[in-house]
Amino acid sequence: MRNTIPICILSIILLITGITGCGGNAKIVRKQGEAARNLGEAYMATENYTAALREFLKAEELTPDDPYLQNDLGMVYMAKEKFDIAITHFKKALALNPNYAPARNNMGTAYLAQKNWDAAIATFKEVSQDILYATPHYPLSNLGWAYYNKGNYELAANYYKEALKIDPNFIVALRGLGRSYLAMGKVNDAIRTMEKAIEKAPRVPELYYDLAHAYMVQRNEKKALDAFRKVVAVSPENSELAEEAQKQVLQLTNRRSGQ
Repeated sequence: MRNTIPICILSIILLITGITGCGGNAKIVRKQGEAARNLGEAYMATENYTAALREFLKAEELTPDDPYLQNDLGMVYMAKEKFDIAITHFKKALALNPNYAPARNNMGTAYLAQKNWDAAIATFKEVSQDILYATPHYPLSNLGWAYYNKGNYELAANYYKEALKIDPNFIVALRGLGRSYLAMGKVNDAIRTMEKAIEKAPRVPELYYDLAHAYMVQRNEKKALDAFRKVVAVSPENSELAEEAQKQVLQLTNRRSGQ
């Protein structure tokens, strides 16, 4: 890690220092809290979550009624995989501002990480019904993922389709729809959807891996072998996915050679 402090962070530090010497009235205290929050956000942008958390906790002492700060706290605890604590802060953000849709969406994401599918579904439904939310295809796709994990593949597919109506190029929804079709036994629909996703994102190894499994279900070992090889070709070196795909390549190669 570099020892130099980015100019934007240094500026915020100087701002905090300057404000601290100005007095203790409510307006100044709020500015101190906002400056600490901004510094925390700068650290979070560089994935320095420990430093970000330190600044957010300072800010919370000064401005505990700031919904944006509570959302930031939730996000940094999510990054540290402290999902229960994250949810607590998202709830605080929503208590302070019930119309703060990004905090509600983040809370739903935390529920997904906990595999609390029912809580995630309830949360994302609220977000998806907010007509002012700028990216409704995200909560719709998340609803698809939650229902997929509950085994309701038809409803999952419906939500993925709704997401794709808003953004036909949304790869997450295309992948989810393809996997839902495969789980429903609609193998041809699954393959068409997966191939469409690959056309739009040809460097995503997970898409080839899904397609390979769809070809295996179809008993098309030649195309499955090609897809597994593609996983290896586009994956980062020594990744777990590439290693698993390579195992599949060896098994299929040996089977097709009659060994």
